[in-house]
Amino acid sequence: MFKSLFHWKVLLNIVLAMAFFAGLVWLTFRWLEFHTNHGEEAPVPNVMNMTVHDAIKVLDDSGLEYEVDSFKYDPKFRPLQVLAVFPSPGSNVKNGRAIVLKVNPKTWAKVAVPDIIDRYKGLAFNQLNLVGLKVGDTLYEPSIQRDAVLRIIYNGTSIKPGTLLPKFSVVGLVIGSGPLRNVTIPNVVGRTVQEAKKIISQALFEVGIVEHEDGGKDESDIVYYQDPEFGAQRDQGMQIDLWASKKTPAELQNKIKQLDEMYRPKIDTTLAPIQYNEVSQIEQKPQTQKAATTTDQPASAAVKPKTVTTQPVTSPGPVPKQNGTAPQTTKPVEKPKPKKVVIE
Repeated sequence: MFKSLFHWKVLLNIVLAMAFFAGLVWLTFRWLEFHTNHGEEAPVPNVMNMTVHDAIKVLDDSGLEYEVDSFKYDPKFRPLQVLAVFPSPGSNVKNGRAIVLKVNPKTWAKVAVPDIIDRYKGLAFNQLNLVGLKVGDTLYEPSIQRDAVLRIIYNGTSIKPGTLLPKFSVVGLVIGSGPLRNVTIPNVVGRTVQEAKKIISQALFEVGIVEHEDGGKDESDIVYYQDPEFGAQRDQGMQIDLWASKKTPAELQNKIKQLDEMYRPKIDTTLAPIQYNEVSQIEQKPQTQKAATTTDQPASAAVKPKTVTTQPVTSPGPVPKQNGTAPQTTKPVEKPKPKKVVIE
């Protein structure tokens, strides 16, 4: 077996195989040197602070490829100014090597407007600030959504959430000021249900119960009754109930009378209302009875004065002494004044 391995034919095949492998490797390296321009290098030109158009022209003349990468906008530098070069200027690179240019863009990068519709204005301001947008004018208009964002304005035009705007752009907001009070209810009797809903929404009221006579949901039915009635005053945001039918209101007079008795009962105002008036105490003239005294009576018979009053009397003045003795006096007890109520 070992003798067969050292046979001249086997050795010849091994030598030929090794020569073929060495030649294949040599040809591969030669092809790589030719393809990659081995040993041929070019210096990177200095294009710092040039405009991107001038820098590209210099790189094209040098036979170098380039890639443009926009930095974050910096207002300190000119738009489209080359701020950095990689590899650095002066270093040697092979012909065809791509040079990366870091360029200052024309303006700030665009950002998407966040969805702030129907959001509270405080939250909306914070979301706009987070993405780099500023709030300009804030306009208020009547709406049942108090302090909620209704629309977003940019350059006088309403825009939708998701619109791309340059960073630090100024947008305006339309905010709801809340419902108005004592607004006249619109008249929708004789209109279709679809038209009535539109009129109610435009007046900033809510559509309440919609009852169809046939039990269906056809919005082409005619409204023959509404509650509250036309001309009543309510606050915006309140509900308006509707009754609709395929018949006209003139054909449903009995049904309308029934609804009137239910929702608009009549109040009898022929009877005069009872009035309760508080009357002050009737003034009465005091009646006094003079005390009869005689001077002819003996000194031992001192007569006490008699006093009759119909209302409180102040304490009497000093009484002269008779025969060295002072008569006794009595003070009437004050009673609370009664109040009289007259019912007319």
